[in-house]
Amino acid sequence: MSPVMWLYALPLFLIFLFYFWKRASAQKSSQLVYEEAVASGLTEPASMHPLVNHSLCLGCASCVKACPENDKNVLGVIKGKAHLINPTHCIGHGACKKACPFDAIELVFGTEKRGVDIPQVDESFQSNVPGIFIAGELGGMGLIRNAVRQGVQAVDSIRKLDGIGKAKAKELDLVIIGAGPSGIAASLAAKSHQLKFVTLEQDSLGGTISHYPRGKIVMTAPAELPIVGKMQFKETTKETLMTFWNDVVAKSGLEINDRARVESIETVSNGFIVKTHNEEYKSRAVLLAIGRRGTPRKLGVPGEEQSKVVYRLIDPVQYRNQHVLIVGGGDSALEAAVSISEEEGTSVTISYRSEAFSRAKEKNRKKIEDAEKSGQLKVIMKSTVKQIDADQVIINTDNDEVCLKNDAIIVCAGGILPTQFLKSSGIDVVTKFGTA
Repeated sequence: MSPVMWLYALPLFLIFLFYFWKRASAQKSSQLVYEEAVASGLTEPASMHPLVNHSLCLGCASCVKACPENDKNVLGVIKGKAHLINPTHCIGHGACKKACPFDAIELVFGTEKRGVDIPQVDESFQSNVPGIFIAGELGGMGLIRNAVRQGVQAVDSIRKLDGIGKAKAKELDLVIIGAGPSGIAASLAAKSHQLKFVTLEQDSLGGTISHYPRGKIVMTAPAELPIVGKMQFKETTKETLMTFWNDVVAKSGLEINDRARVESIETVSNGFIVKTHNEEYKSRAVLLAIGRRGTPRKLGVPGEEQSKVVYRLIDPVQYRNQHVLIVGGGDSALEAAVSISEEEGTSVTISYRSEAFSRAKEKNRKKIEDAEKSGQLKVIMKSTVKQIDADQVIINTDNDEVCLKNDAIIVCAGGILPTQFLKSSGIDVVTKFGTA
């Protein structure tokens, strides 16, 4: 080879060498992250997540780069194929699917080990009952941005129904049930398209968010709201977000009927009758933008009926100088434990049935780890509550029973999907085990 050819070939060779070295290093790093997640038992994603078809994936890493959480190593390439290497950090953005040039990614709910109950909906967010639509948390979308987007898209689908825009004097085009992020976005969309609608909320503006503990950090992402424009939050507090929603309602002129619990949805000719405890609405369409909690999931143990047992944290201050047990291993449980442990004179214990906090965010897991190391609280893994007495609680562990002094118990075991309400409205609920 002539010197001139070497002059051109050598830089190319070095570029290729650097490229393959960098790729091999990245894959090795991804393998280590994945192995650490498996060893820690952190393998179950909390919400919607990507399932990679390795027969189609060519390992281009477009999904890895597109993931908004890529600083947390959610996705990585191992042996030339994309993998969900840090599953518990995936919060369902869905950007990976859009970025994949080979259509190798499907967004799914649940896993082979853990099923997720989801109401049946089609691509337009319409349920198996024509005219009833579902958006947001009830449909499995926990991320605020996704819930907002679905609320808007659902209204776009509703606008295409026959009869929309032709409601008679005492009839409506749409009843929106729920005033959380999805319901607010849907209400703004309905208002922008001049639909005749009403928004009903069984509690107060903000839905589930309004019940978060004081100071709770809320994760979201920038989203576009009709009429209002962009909401720029990525990480904020409950109080800031609630102020934002109140400003949105005030500036847009939205009317939210709060304290209006829907008791039934009855199918009638060309629409529905939606009944609350004191009102009745005739509407062409209904949008369910409610949460998934329904009623809190209980422990079902002796003594649970006592007033000291509650199912969500309101204010940590009320637990000063008390022995408190937190039951659960999700974000709400860990956040409650940390905030209460910071109050003067408290003794806090967490009881969790699994061996790892696999469904909680890394930030919360780290806070628990630090608090336990500093002696602020105690963690009992692979344990269940056996019995609750007036001044103590008995906990079953793998090897023994533990008896703890106790003044208060907060059960953070999630909620039961409002299946009965859905079924009474004719809506089918399916359990997804890693299906789209």
